[in-house]
Amino acid sequence: MDKKDIIEALKKVYDPELNKNLIELNMVKNISEKNGKVKVEVALTTMACPMKNTMKDDIVNELSSLDGVKEVEVEFGEMTDIEKQSIFGKPESLNNFQNTTVLAIGSGKGGVGKSTVTANLAVTLSNMGYNVGLIDADILGYSIPQIMGIKEEKITVVDESIIIPISVEGVKVMSMGNLVGEDEALVWRGPVLSGVLNQFLTEVYWGDLDYLLLDLPPGTGDIPLSIMQEVKEAKFLIVTTPQVTAKGVAKRLGIMAKKTNTEILGVIENMSYFICDNCDEKHYIFGSGEGEALSKELEVDFLGEIPLLKEIRIGSDKGVLITKDLNSEIGQVYKQISEKIIKKS
Repeated sequence: MDKKDIIEALKKVYDPELNKNLIELNMVKNISEKNGKVKVEVALTTMACPMKNTMKDDIVNELSSLDGVKEVEVEFGEMTDIEKQSIFGKPESLNNFQNTTVLAIGSGKGGVGKSTVTANLAVTLSNMGYNVGLIDADILGYSIPQIMGIKEEKITVVDESIIIPISVEGVKVMSMGNLVGEDEALVWRGPVLSGVLNQFLTEVYWGDLDYLLLDLPPGTGDIPLSIMQEVKEAKFLIVTTPQVTAKGVAKRLGIMAKKTNTEILGVIENMSYFICDNCDEKHYIFGSGEGEALSKELEVDFLGEIPLLKEIRIGSDKGVLITKDLNSEIGQVYKQISEKIIKKS
C-alpha cells in the first residue's frame, strides 16, 4: 500500500463546515502505516469542533476501503494560530463579498412566509450547484434554525474572533437562534441589532459564496435600513401574499428601497393559491393578483407565485426542506423563481 493512495483517499474527506477536503486545508499532519494499521493525525481549527466525530467516521470509512488496510486510528490535535490564519485570513478580510450576490429578502408585515421562502430559495440555489450562505437577520424573531432543522446545533467559534457557520443541505447558516437558548428573550434596541448583523457579515467565515441570502425582519425598521445603507452589494426581494393589506405594507418597503437607491430584483407572491385534493382546481383563498400589481407599482419584475401547500407547513415545522427535490412540483416552482433571480443578478 502506497502513502499516495492514502492521501488520495483523504482528499475525499471534507470538513463539513469549511466545505474543503482535509488535504486542501492542510489538516493532515502525519500518516503512518505498519502491518495494515494506518494512523492519521489531523489538526482541527478547534478541538470543540462539533463535526469531529463525523470527520473521524469519514476518514475510517475511506481508508478501510483501501486494499491491505486492516485498522484505522485517527488522532486529533489543534492547528497553530498561523495555520488557522492561513485558512481564515484576518477577520477584517472575511467580509469580502465582491464576487457574491447578496440577496436581502424582506416583507412589509409578518406572517407572509418570508423566512420559509428564504430558506427554500437558499436550498434550491444550492441544489442548482451554487455556493450559498444564509443569514437569519431577524435577530429578535429568528426562525431559520427551526425551518432548516438545526435548532439543536450550536455555532463554532475559533479563537474568539472567527465564527464558523452551520452547514445544512449545502447551505452555510448563521442565526442568533444557534447562539442563545431556545426560550431566551433578547431585549435589544436598534444599534445593538445592527452591531450583531455586522458581526454576522464580518466575523463569520463564509468562504467563497455565489449567493448570500439575508432573511430580514418584517417592516421598514433598523435592520432593513442598515442593509440598504451599509451593504451596497445587496439586492432586494420582496415577499408578499395576494392580500390587499399585505401588498400595501410591502409597498412601503419597496418605496424605502427606492429612496436609498437599493436595487429591487422583484416581487414573490407566497400562498398564492390552494389546489384542492378532490377537484384538482386552484382556489385563491386570499385573493389574487396583488403580488403582480405590487411589482407593476414598483416598476420591478414579478418573479412568480408560490402555492399554499400543507407539505410546506409540515416541512417548516419539522425542519425538512421540501425543495430538496428539484423535480417535485414545488421544487420546480422554486427553481423557476431562482432561475429568474440568477438571470437578473
